[in-house]
Amino acid sequence: MKYPPIDPNFFVENRARLAAKLEAGSIAVFNSADIPPLSADGTSHFTQNSDLFYLTGADQEDTVLVLCPNSKDVENREILFVRETSERIAIWEGQKLNKEQATAVSGIAHVEWIDQLDPILRRLMRENNNVYLNYNEHGRAGSPVETADDRFRKRCQSLYPNHHYKRSAPLLHQLRAVKSAVEIGLTQKACDITDAGFRRVLSWLKPGVMEYEIEAEYAHEFLRSGSNGFAYQPIIAAGANACVLHYLSNDHRCEDGDMLLMDVGAEFANYNADMTRTIPVNGRFTERQRAVYSAVHRTLDACINELIQPGVKIKHYQKQVAEIIEEELLELGLLDGKTVALEKNRSDLKEEQKSYRKYFMHGVSHSLGLDVHDVTPIDPEFQENMIVTVEPGIYIREENIGLRLENNIVVKKSGNVDLMAHIPIDPDEIEDLMNL
Repeated sequence: MKYPPIDPNFFVENRARLAAKLEAGSIAVFNSADIPPLSADGTSHFTQNSDLFYLTGADQEDTVLVLCPNSKDVENREILFVRETSERIAIWEGQKLNKEQATAVSGIAHVEWIDQLDPILRRLMRENNNVYLNYNEHGRAGSPVETADDRFRKRCQSLYPNHHYKRSAPLLHQLRAVKSAVEIGLTQKACDITDAGFRRVLSWLKPGVMEYEIEAEYAHEFLRSGSNGFAYQPIIAAGANACVLHYLSNDHRCEDGDMLLMDVGAEFANYNADMTRTIPVNGRFTERQRAVYSAVHRTLDACINELIQPGVKIKHYQKQVAEIIEEELLELGLLDGKTVALEKNRSDLKEEQKSYRKYFMHGVSHSLGLDVHDVTPIDPEFQENMIVTVEPGIYIREENIGLRLENNIVVKKSGNVDLMAHIPIDPDEIEDLMNL
């Protein structure tokens, strides 16, 4: 692992909080992610199932957690199953967790090899009536790939059809939405690495470079800082490309006079940063670019310092941000005041039909953590110690300006904590750093 060991008490506490939510007479089972296959005998980078990592800290494949909080045998209340390691595996694939190491990482005393899962589970099933099975219930999940949790769910229901099956996802969504001090610290580290990458680019960028060269500068800094790399596929978009919300080609030249939008974030210990900055390729904002930048910057500040508070529903907050952006668009001369006034008096007009949507069409905040778009309960609201993104933007296709700014904050009753407050965002500071 590229990151220092995480205190196992973090995982012990997470399991205890989940166990307290399970009905009496229940088993809960969580599977690791698979190593993604490619063509021939190739594989892609392994990323652990977020729920399993949250509950165990085990960061390898072929791992299963079984919780049985009411088991008569105390040692069976938590069992971690890991792949049996060997000298041959160590030579060909690298060191895997042995039983002692698995206990040290997770805080789980009872560790078994994975081939013991079926016989042990068979015994535990006789004691319990309810089985909590895991499934990706994120609101925008849509992957056609069958996961280890999917395969286990089908198999378990086939072998034990008369048990009562329940969903673990809603419980974990509640727990994972609010972050502990450990999680906030790991996310802060990811933000710090992202900061280093951004400063590297500020000191290096000039007209004529390719978008993918900028991506490479970030990758270099992220990897040398102990990250596994990008938290998500980066957006490096110059000029008109910045008006494509999910632009991923990163293959155009950055021209003199372009604005460059960079939506990037580092991963650290499976926790993620998610930053966006938009800067002038030549190191100097034009008057128009600075005006649009200032409008987005003011909106970002209003979100962080005024709008985001514990108890506020995110969908209501989105409407408040839209009203601020609408006013900024009027000031920029992009909207007609009479048209906006008429729209405010039309109760039949859907939000996506309003004039401002031409220039601002996406959500402003999402939960952040083990997943970049982290899980939340249905109809989420901001909660104390949630980590969320704040990412307003204005996109003017007719002027080839796409401008978004994004910071990550911890929601606090006493005033939100900006984990990216140290990352340059003031336009004067950006110009100064680009022209040293």
